[in-house]
Amino acid sequence: MLIHPQEPACVLVEQFDLTAEAVHPLLHGVEEKLLSVLRWAREYLCRPHPELGRKGPVCPFAQASLDRGMFYLAVHRGETVAPAVLDGLLMTYRDWFRELPPTAGPAAQFKTILLTLPDLPPDQANTVVDRAQERLKPQYVAEGLMVGEFHAGPPEKAGLWNVDFRPLYSPVPLLAIRHMVSSDFPFLADDADAVAAYLRLFGANTPPALRTRVSAAAREFGLSLPAPEPVSPRPPVPQLADQQGATS
Repeated sequence: MLIHPQEPACVLVEQFDLTAEAVHPLLHGVEEKLLSVLRWAREYLCRPHPELGRKGPVCPFAQASLDRGMFYLAVHRGETVAPAVLDGLLMTYRDWFRELPPTAGPAAQFKTILLTLPDLPPDQANTVVDRAQERLKPQYVAEGLMVGEFHAGPPEKAGLWNVDFRPLYSPVPLLAIRHMVSSDFPFLADDADAVAAYLRLFGANTPPALRTRVSAAAREFGLSLPAPEPVSPRPPVPQLADQQGATS
């Protein structure tokens, strides 16, 4: 368990904290719900789904996040939470997220913090989570981060490959903090500021499958699309007899 250096009430729960023989006192009364979030991650996020509309797991990054020990759970207790309090918590965890290693490089994309709200009644949780995500998304995106809403509703946002699928289901209401990745563009395409932030980060290295959509959005909002970065030719790799034999 990690404890925030300036805010001791803010903690990050790691997987082994929930399987230890002696569960930390801070987790008493909530450990079963946190275990259900881990099961959801392994059995839902990390696996294919028949309604997803594409091959592969629901979340391409969840398994690597779990395997690398970069899947952190935070908890806020209480049957109510004021918007200002929730926003402040998410900002604290956002700043802490940026300080957690790794802070740069390809591995950083697997880091995530899930702020769970296990005590919120179902008739309130959906609205609380959805509105918090709407309020904070612009600021997160401007900083190259994403904040995602998950609850048992599930949220009304449709899947990218099947508009009838609602992928943001979770057994416990939560908000997820992670780095923006180049494949996130469809979540940002309808907002000029979000598209501008995406172009700053990935405009020169947009995935080929998204280039047409990114170009169209840039034109719609009067934004400049950076030219693709040149790719240096790779020198030929010598083929040795034993290498050829090993791959034949």
